[in-house]
Amino acid sequence: MNRFSMTSLFNPERLGCTALLALTATAALAIGLRTEAAQAQAQEIGVYSGRHYNTDKQLYQQFTARTGIKVRLLEAKDDALIERLRAEGKNSPADVLVLVDAARLDKAADLGLFRPMPSAALLRDVPLSLRDSKGRWYGLTRRVRVVIVNPKLVAPGSIRTYADLAKPALKGKLCLRDRRSVYNQSLVADQMILRGDAAAASWVKGMTANVTKPVFTSDTPLIRAVGNGECGVGLVNTYYVARMLAGDSGAADQALAGRLKVVFPDPAHVNISGAGVVKTSSNPQAAVKLIEFLASPSGGRGYAEANNEYPLRGTGNNPILKRFGPFRGDGVSAEQMGAKNRAAVKLMEANGWP
Repeated sequence: MNRFSMTSLFNPERLGCTALLALTATAALAIGLRTEAAQAQAQEIGVYSGRHYNTDKQLYQQFTARTGIKVRLLEAKDDALIERLRAEGKNSPADVLVLVDAARLDKAADLGLFRPMPSAALLRDVPLSLRDSKGRWYGLTRRVRVVIVNPKLVAPGSIRTYADLAKPALKGKLCLRDRRSVYNQSLVADQMILRGDAAAASWVKGMTANVTKPVFTSDTPLIRAVGNGECGVGLVNTYYVARMLAGDSGAADQALAGRLKVVFPDPAHVNISGAGVVKTSSNPQAAVKLIEFLASPSGGRGYAEANNEYPLRGTGNNPILKRFGPFRGDGVSAEQMGAKNRAAVKLMEANGWP
């Protein structure tokens, strides 16, 4: 038999110690890699999300294709998800909690539902003002509360700041969503931080004095009312207008939204949607990987475009947002707004916001 046959090559008696160790290490590495791949394929994480868009599901599928980590998704209202997590406690199947608005993220953090998750990728991709200082949650998209104007009733140039909405000239022309709207609560918290409680209270009084019609429970009917001329001015999130302009709710809404002028107050109030790792997560490392993916420039762009929101930086590729033009944020952090929510609700109630 040839002395270089396969049998002799793998005969320990003919191998030097060094060669034998090298072969053993190579085999161990191969086994380790196969084991790691198998574990990745077997991993699953549960996601509780206050967002409900088909394009979100597509992003989760992309994440699974990249990592082998499967996503089990439960979508519901934000407050319902928070209460569900509290009730489930350590038995919750959730690993990631996605919530809309800084106030809800702050509430979940205060209730101890998140665990801190140090991540170099998230510190790099999420601006400081859009994340929790303790690393419990991170912003994923930005949303801006803007003024919409019917130019036939109000000159768009007359609105430059949120304070202008309290001017007596808008008496009977202003429509608002009710004070239970977390978006309005965060706006008031924002103004309290920037202008102080007294000035914010005066502003709320002035605005409510200009409202003569019943308040709305959602941004979409408010936009319709301004488009139809029932109101001259309203406060809404940009993505509601963008959805209508994109034709998502039909040609009639698209035409109504086309009549409006979107005015970005200078500076503008910027809020977020965001996510954190659930404190009782059984797979926190995989959960962090998902949040890193959603906050990354590639994954985050898709997450924002799903709802016509702004990515963490820039405007992305959304043509409607590009049409709205640039804006200047006011610099108030999401964490600051969330912490101020309870005080904002009390101020709104005390000063007449219905």
